[in-house]
Amino acid sequence: MTDFIYLASQSPRRLQLLEQWGVRCELLLADADEDAESLEVARAGEAPAAYVQRVTALKLQASLQRLKRRQLPPAPVLCADTTVALGRRILGKPVDAADAARMLGDLAGRRHRVLTAVAVGKPVGRGVRTWAALSTSWVTFEPLKPAQIRRYVDSGEPMGKAGGYGIQGRAGLWVSHISGSYSGIMGLPAHETAQVLHAAGVQLI
Repeated sequence: MTDFIYLASQSPRRLQLLEQWGVRCELLLADADEDAESLEVARAGEAPAAYVQRVTALKLQASLQRLKRRQLPPAPVLCADTTVALGRRILGKPVDAADAARMLGDLAGRRHRVLTAVAVGKPVGRGVRTWAALSTSWVTFEPLKPAQIRRYVDSGEPMGKAGGYGIQGRAGLWVSHISGSYSGIMGLPAHETAQVLHAAGVQLI
């Protein structure tokens, strides 16, 4: 059994969740010259589930190369990616405040999906073994007034978050119903993460 993993994510929420679950983590973040953002560009007509799984696989591949390049001690590497989908439309991270307001206006009073893909890669000999899983949850927002959206956007909370909101923050007050994984909506689904980590030899409980 492995006593620690590498977390290849800048998300403080993912680190917080792993620590809550008793997983010891070392961050494995991108170098300054790596174009990590380019990995998240969606292809034309790409379905949300295919998109989030492809991006997670690319992140894992880049992270494993990073591990090898830095000659760090071998251990499982965990990557994840979350996207919000309104039908087949992918709502990524807003580019600015106006973009965030548009996204939230579209989500107001409607039901949408939150998809989080998680993948683990483990160096084995000269190769790598990988495991992956996908969590799909449904979230319903109450109808929102423009002033509510404006105040939330002005708080700065939507920036850097898929769909322009974080359920663990103020936007959680708008959620009238969820179906699925709350931690998955935050960015790391507990059950699926436990499955892939266990497969990689990480004992959680």
